[in-house]
Amino acid sequence: MHFGRKLVLGLLSSLTLLPALAQVGHPAKGSWLGFWGPSETERRRILLDLDWRDRQVAGTINPGPNAVKIDRVNIDYDTWTMTIEADMPLSNGKAAPFVATGKLENLGSWVNRRYSGTYRHGDETGTFILTLN
Repeated sequence: MHFGRKLVLGLLSSLTLLPALAQVGHPAKGSWLGFWGPSETERRRILLDLDWRDRQVAGTINPGPNAVKIDRVNIDYDTWTMTIEADMPLSNGKAAPFVATGKLENLGSWVNRRYSGTYRHGDETGTFILTLN
């Protein structure tokens, strides 16, 4: 009887942990830091701050005084390909569409998660590589 009671208590306590594990959030959620640019010699730092709100990914590019709100995020869950769209300023100050499409990789890792691919910003095209902070 004593063993059965411990078993039931153990099972009940482990069931209470399941909701806590579900609170981790979406695999794209978090701060993503990296570089983007048209070539290896022309790279710029970028920070994506992504959140999971109302069953969709939303966020900001380079949070701070010059932050750019992300207009749309689409994810193909079969391939874990994510496309981010925003109107981002060019060097002349005028806004142009920024579209980045890349693959989310190492989704099971907290320290090696990566988002990389290609982008178009106005007439410029290039690559980007970001890691989850």
